[in-house]
Amino acid sequence: MNVAVWIVSGVLAALYLTAGFTKLAKPKQDLLTEPRLSWVGDFTAGQVKGIGAVEVAGALGLVLPWLTGVAPVLTPIAALGLAVVQIGAAITHLRRGEKATVPVNVVLCALAVFVAVVRFGQL
Repeated sequence: MNVAVWIVSGVLAALYLTAGFTKLAKPKQDLLTEPRLSWVGDFTAGQVKGIGAVEVAGALGLVLPWLTGVAPVLTPIAALGLAVVQIGAAITHLRRGEKATVPVNVVLCALAVFVAVVRFGQL
């Protein structure tokens, strides 16, 4: 089980680091040109940067505390935080009528919950 949790944590961390850094590095206007990110039009530039920062922090929290042994309780908490991000993303996509995107949100949420449950059990 430990290997599976590390694989899922690593994949999630890579995805969230990429997504988060993209939101942090690019201006809102540049993000709006990407079809899969049209939702940013519903948020202020500051909110988009905040979402990016939460994604980066969550990605780091999925791996670093458990890897270093420093405050390992932060790993399942980060995973739960990322699950909440995906719930918010699913709600946003549903409100915008982007139903095709919601299954991705559900899968990412389920993977984050898996990491949280296993890591809480290992504390």
